[in-house]
Amino acid sequence: MKKIEQHFSYTVYESILELSHADKELMEAAKEATSLAYAPYSKFRVGAAARLENGVILKGSNQENASFPAGICAERVLLSVVSSLYTESAILEMAISYKNEIGKSDNPISPCGICRQSLLEFEIKTHHGIRLLLGGESGAVYEVQKAAYLLPLGFTSADLLAGVK
Repeated sequence: MKKIEQHFSYTVYESILELSHADKELMEAAKEATSLAYAPYSKFRVGAAARLENGVILKGSNQENASFPAGICAERVLLSVVSSLYTESAILEMAISYKNEIGKSDNPISPCGICRQSLLEFEIKTHHGIRLLLGGESGAVYEVQKAAYLLPLGFTSADLLAGVK
């Protein structure tokens, strides 16, 4: 028997004011994207913005549906936009923000499990890690160097091929 430990660290900024100009710009774009969300049921608007390797910034927002859970998260909307419009482009960094219409929006949130899996696979597909900035309308901002860090022991194509000769 052996014990294996995995650890990752992330940086906590007290507010968006501590970020670099480029990171502020990306975080503001994610906040703006919350206004594009369709969230009449949860009242929880999520926005995501990505800076591509060519410098372009794209946005995505969550889209709910009365047929729960048929909606799609902001992160996966954004990955779809990038894959459709810039098929060979890597995402350098992604900011994720939210506006909770029935509560506070001052605490960083992180992607759900499905989005973590999708981000991991996008990193694998493009051979490039995605730096994440996680925040709300106000308060702290978390910086995670690679999306893959949020999904230790993630399921990948290598698992599908395990044991195949």
